[in-house]
Amino acid sequence: MISSQTKTDRPTVRTILHPTDFSERSAFALRFAGALAKEEGSRLVLLHVLAPAVIYDEMGPVIVPFRQGEEQAARTKLEGIAMPGVQVEYRMEVGDAAQVILDVTTETKCDLVVMGTHGRTGLGRLLLGSVAEEVMRKAPCPVLTVKMPFLPNSQEKSSK
Repeated sequence: MISSQTKTDRPTVRTILHPTDFSERSAFALRFAGALAKEEGSRLVLLHVLAPAVIYDEMGPVIVPFRQGEEQAARTKLEGIAMPGVQVEYRMEVGDAAQVILDVTTETKCDLVVMGTHGRTGLGRLLLGSVAEEVMRKAPCPVLTVKMPFLPNSQEKSSK
């Protein structure tokens, strides 16, 4: 026999992690994360991961240093994201995006990850990999991926 769930049976969402790459898709997902955090009274952890560039030469992989001011510019952009009525924690880390997101998910004991997805398929996803896909497979908590809606009018204008 299946019993009906009551409001007290629903999961508690105390901490929400929103990884952002500052793209339009991330901003769209942030609206969901912010609204949910406000509704639930949750803490919202905003995370930006700086991924170092790696080049390969005959000696193997070489990490390219960040350009002067690049880290500070990213931190300023991250901390400029305002979420009125929501307790926000800002985090900036360096490393592989998917692995850092997974590490921060565990460190912050988050109950939910809300992230944007580029919605790549086929060869694009195969060549570039999918941060969202890896996070969904390995995260210790539920992951909500938010894809921006398809806007047919903008597609028609760009194809003419």
